[in-house]
Amino acid sequence: MSTSKLLPAILAGLALGAAACGDGAVQVPVPQPDAVTQRLCDGLRLPEKVRGQERRDTSPESSLTAAWGSPAIALRCGVPRPAALQPTSELVTINGIDWFGYPAGRPVTFTAVARQAYVEVTVPPKYNPAGDVLIELGPSVKATIPQKPEGQI
Repeated sequence: MSTSKLLPAILAGLALGAAACGDGAVQVPVPQPDAVTQRLCDGLRLPEKVRGQERRDTSPESSLTAAWGSPAIALRCGVPRPAALQPTSELVTINGIDWFGYPAGRPVTFTAVARQAYVEVTVPPKYNPAGDVLIELGPSVKATIPQKPEGQI
């Protein structure tokens, strides 16, 4: 199985594993973006709370990752384009940001697409509807990560 197909399952396992570890740092794999994407992601100013959940430390510590609550809502900035994303993929648009959700099971990982950096958010079932998480994180993404030219995802 390819890494891109395994990643959502790995993130789900990490988020669930973090719940068993109490309030310590959440294990979130750090993306390896190019320098331009790294600079965009470094500018991302995220809220201290999401869905009423406090922000938590991530391990390894990185400006490209963030987490809130237990089980953890996990964010990664600068991830690769999702392998399953196609021009015909169904997207959910929330407050001007297009999100690609996968897998169909739980937890769901959403990736902000049509932006100059892909931002991935994994939402455990505890926080359903997941769209509420995206509503709260959307303004930070919109303010920091510029859109790609029209028609590019």
